[in-house]
Amino acid sequence: MNDQATVYPFFVKDCALIAIATGMRAQNLRELTERLREVEANCIFYHFWGGLLRPRFDNPEYHNDFAVWVAESLHNKALAEKLAAIDPSAFETVENLRNEVIETLEEELDEAEYPSWAKKDSLFDFLRCRLVIFDTKLTVSVPEDFVPLLPNLSLGSIFFHFIDGRRRNMNSLDDFRNWITSFGPSYENLDRRLGEICPYFTPLNKLREQLSQAFRLSFEGKPS
Repeated sequence: MNDQATVYPFFVKDCALIAIATGMRAQNLRELTERLREVEANCIFYHFWGGLLRPRFDNPEYHNDFAVWVAESLHNKALAEKLAAIDPSAFETVENLRNEVIETLEEELDEAEYPSWAKKDSLFDFLRCRLVIFDTKLTVSVPEDFVPLLPNLSLGSIFFHFIDGRRRNMNSLDDFRNWITSFGPSYENLDRRLGEICPYFTPLNKLREQLSQAFRLSFEGKPS
């Protein structure tokens, strides 16, 4: 087992997403597909994950901006459902996710005789994001200490550590699991519980509850 004295503490961060216009727009599926080949990976990340952190007033049935636009502006509910079913957490890289979206759109273009167009005031605007990170001044020395802390973490902290961490870490793990693995096999049960949590189809407040439960259940009955 690793010597826990050599493990760095967990520094809790908070964050906010700032959307930045790219100047790229699409009016139909063909233009959407072409732009998707060109936009930076950060843009695709934002349109899949950004809705979790920003207030949403559009259709909650669709979990990414592409699906929402196809449903609301192109009125193609069947394609919107296909796009909404794409789980970005199932892809190791954003490039793999990009290819999946493009293939889904190309299949629709091959089958559609007359692809629909959006109105001039309903074009799809490609946005990229900048992640602004805040230091909460909170540090955690051992995983057990997260039990009382997690229920009170901000949604920005949950997003930064459980979602954005998968993009930052070389092993594609969220920050919690990435840190816990440093403590050796005695925390495998907690690692398994965290690995079973789906980060995409669940609102951040529910993710916080699931994370809190995973930590709590893993240490129930253990001496403190």
